Amino acid sequence: MMALPPLVEPAAELTKEEVERYSRHLIIPDVGMAGQKRLKNAKVLVVGAGGLGSPALLYLAAAGVGTLGIVEFDEVDSSNLQRQIIHGQSDVGRPKAESARDSIKEANPFVEVRLHQTRLDSSNVLDIFRDYDLILDGTDNFATRYLVNDAAVLLGKPYVWGSIFRFEGQASVFWEDAPNGKGLNYRDLYPEPPPPGMVPSCAEGGVLGVLCASIGSIMVNEAIKLITGIGEPLLGRLMVYDALEMSYRTVRIRKDPSTPKITELIDYDAFCGVVSEDAQHAAAGNTITAMELKEMMDAGKEFALIDVREQNEYEIVNIPGAVLIPKDRILSGEALAEIPQDKPVVLHCKSGARSAEALAALQKAGFKDAVHVGGGVLGWIKQVDPSLPVY
Repeated sequence: MMALPPLVEPAAELTKEEVERYSRHLIIPDVGMAGQKRLKNAKVLVVGAGGLGSPALLYLAAAGVGTLGIVEFDEVDSSNLQRQIIHGQSDVGRPKAESARDSIKEANPFVEVRLHQTRLDSSNVLDIFRDYDLILDGTDNFATRYLVNDAAVLLGKPYVWGSIFRFEGQASVFWEDAPNGKGLNYRDLYPEPPPPGMVPSCAEGGVLGVLCASIGSIMVNEAIKLITGIGEPLLGRLMVYDALEMSYRTVRIRKDPSTPKITELIDYDAFCGVVSEDAQHAAAGNTITAMELKEMMDAGKEFALIDVREQNEYEIVNIPGAVLIPKDRILSGEALAEIPQDKPVVLHCKSGARSAEALAALQKAGFKDAVHVGGGVLGWIKQVDPSLPVY
């Protein structure tokens, strides 16, 4: 595949200050004045100012992209700082969008920053996307990924996608209406989301901080190529990076003729099912709060408290008296013999999703007196013991 036509028309001119700032771009023949003027005229929207959004926003700004939009409703938390380099210690507690804007202005005052401090959903996504030439999606949940994809398809816009988990990252470019006629969308790669609970999020499984820089910079590289019309974009290719092996490999993506045509936006939370129906069913009427757990302990009630997280999470922080039995050992049936049948069972995880899945498995196995803690260990820290570390 050759380069696609440039996505953006050039701006009328560069100022003296801009010529000096972007001089290292201007002396690259492939970029030059025309390419830099296209970057100046470009409007790029970044979904999420987190792990991938942080390096992407800083490098898009440094590259001279004239207008940057940020979709972000979250606040900066201290656990973000290990990888979300656009935020600093003094930003903890601030809205991420505002923190990101201030860092961008410091990096490049010539960039116009537009904030969309809202949760992206089917009711607002088309209005937000409409004004931009290109979307970068750095979100970490499947519901938003499918939403971004479907909105981009409906509006005929290209978007650059990246994802990260532990030591592995992926990136690609999706553009259903690509001018070369070889357009693809995210559903050609992943027609359906994985079953609920099957793929842990970064909050559950962790991520090597510097991996965000590797994948975020690849996403910006693809954005610059699309805007200026140089190089060979990742359209039709999935780039997979393994930080432990230090290996890159690309996988061809082909148009899946059986993928239904996208004609409208849907309920993406329902489509992706954050928690399985079995787990929702199990948790209904069998959920207690962290405070209720504390009251059971204080009253001297006899019960088995089981932590269904992973060993390394248990070592970070745990509820006193909890026995660790990871969720997968319960779901496989391997650990059922270790769980007492002669007293009530209380399950917990980090936030409540994994323990609900484990609760469903226990109920099927005949444990009638099992409940789980809504909010998990995070709820315990918030309601009972704020001296413990949050992760």
